[in-house]
Amino acid sequence: MSWSTFRDRWQLFVGAMITVCFGVALVQSSLLALVAAGDPSIPAGLPAPEEQALREGYDTAAGLLGMIVALCFFIAVFIVSSTFAFTVAQRRRELALLRLTGASRRQIRRLLLGEALVLGLLGTAAGVVVGLPVLRLEVWTLTRLGFVPAGFTVGWGLWVLPFAAGTGVGVAVLGVLGASRRASRVRALDALRGTGRAATVMTWPRWIWGLFCLAGGIALITLAPAVGGEAALALSLLVCIVLVIAFSALSPLVVPLVGGLLGVLVRLSAGRAPLGDLAHANLRDGVRRSAATAAPILVLVGLVVGIGGTLGAVAAGSREEALRTLTGDLVVTTNRSIGTELAAVDGVGTASAQIPVTFQIEMRHPDAQPELEAVDGVAIDPGTYQLTHRLPLEAGSLDALRGDTVAVSSGYAPEQHWRVGDTLRVHIDDTPRDLRIVAMIPLRVAGPDFLLPDGVVPVGDVERRYMVRVDVGVDPAAVADRIRAAGLGRVSTVADFVRDDADEQQQNSLKVMVALLGMAVLYTVIAMVNAVVIAAADRTAEFATARLTGLTRRQVVRAALWESLAVVVVGLVLGGLAAAGTVTGVSVAVSDIVGTAVISVPWLLFAALFAGTALVVGVTSILTTLAATRQPAVTFAGSRE
Repeated sequence: MSWSTFRDRWQLFVGAMITVCFGVALVQSSLLALVAAGDPSIPAGLPAPEEQALREGYDTAAGLLGMIVALCFFIAVFIVSSTFAFTVAQRRRELALLRLTGASRRQIRRLLLGEALVLGLLGTAAGVVVGLPVLRLEVWTLTRLGFVPAGFTVGWGLWVLPFAAGTGVGVAVLGVLGASRRASRVRALDALRGTGRAATVMTWPRWIWGLFCLAGGIALITLAPAVGGEAALALSLLVCIVLVIAFSALSPLVVPLVGGLLGVLVRLSAGRAPLGDLAHANLRDGVRRSAATAAPILVLVGLVVGIGGTLGAVAAGSREEALRTLTGDLVVTTNRSIGTELAAVDGVGTASAQIPVTFQIEMRHPDAQPELEAVDGVAIDPGTYQLTHRLPLEAGSLDALRGDTVAVSSGYAPEQHWRVGDTLRVHIDDTPRDLRIVAMIPLRVAGPDFLLPDGVVPVGDVERRYMVRVDVGVDPAAVADRIRAAGLGRVSTVADFVRDDADEQQQNSLKVMVALLGMAVLYTVIAMVNAVVIAAADRTAEFATARLTGLTRRQVVRAALWESLAVVVVGLVLGGLAAAGTVTGVSVAVSDIVGTAVISVPWLLFAALFAGTALVVGVTSILTTLAATRQPAVTFAGSRE
């Protein structure tokens, strides 16, 4: 019977199957890329610095891919669950007739679960095939953005099939499980008439789940100040997911509010536009339909604006931190040691070198063997560094940063409980050494987490940065011209350096967003179109009745368009609330670190999403309404889907 229903109502199931297919493809491709990045093939014979840099790149890519897998799985579960719930709700009259003809509640649940199993199997089979080009596209994107080297390849293995099947079939069955239970509990006559429990959208489980997730999201936001800058992205992703679930569950409460706003606009318009009245009435009557259609919009806006705002807040905090920390006048960037030559330039008072270094550190855990972790630090001369940087310490002194010593950020690995006087076991060129902690650096947005005296770690062919402080009364521009004339490197003012660094961070943030959300955005757009199509599939008789009362086909299309745009507003409002909570938590955390208020609101991104979702939903609404009104109205006026 499940297979017969699937064949007869394939138009209703094809959208859900597409969402399962793309969900499987995204999870499968991301999982394959994650395994390849976690166990990379490192060419033999590479110099130690190059091998270390390559491993760090793969570690970064693996961390990013881990977040992509989690994000894709969440989106797949969320979209498929909301799609199934809406599909089952659309069929409540059909299920009521089955109950009246003798079907038990258990049989109704088995019927729906059987349909989900069929759909999950077909969607999984299609997703495994579609996952191959999706994998190539994902690898190409990661390579193009610079997260993995050009030679990065990902092999396909049979081991991924159980994960693909578990994702497709599991998501489909779990997605319909709750909806089937709710459908079986509704009295048959109530479902047939659309009264009683069948007409209730905000059920008790929905209230409980929505309020529970909302409270969890607020709790995570309040905990944000205790999280470091590096964990901001992971925290924002978790906060955003929790708030998206909360506002999705509570979305039926917002639909009437937007409907009321639409009604006010209609009443204020000249002549009380009848199409606006019709759209207002449909929006108020079809709360379940509007909430289901707004769900993918909510996910899209919440994730994109939330993560974009998080990255923007971190970049703004890094810029403010640099402006408050740097006390020099000029920044010289070069790929060789120029300390002596720079000091000889007329007008240069102090030149502080900052050389990036990489080494390994032993991380100790209770009841476990120490693990080596690659870390980045900066080699400095403590005397000149303190003349060009304003860096208050939590404990110790940089004056003691001589020989085998190190200064450590208090925000790095707080579970290690490092203190001044402790000894860190590090590995430099595979040789273990002990470094004594002489200072604790306060938590910073952009680091560095480790300061070492120059000469402790061998320096390879890396880009060095010199912070220059000119003599009193000397024009910094004149000194900059002399440094350029001597051919010592690129010279910029501190303000220009901070601005260029912020622009580079913005580009890197854009790359992270594209890598994290590129395929997910495509998936949510497909789900958005699918939701509009499913919503219109049940309204053929409604559109026919409207035309028989005197409305033209064009007017019916315009009324449906107005209603769809109101649903876009619902999704934008809820997604904006989820994003606002996410950005607020991270902004508070960054502001506490920097010491000044840091606010970053991605208005341009929000406006672009508004225009994009309105265009997609609007065009889909027009096309589906035109298709539903293609036949003469009298043909469908008395029919029921």
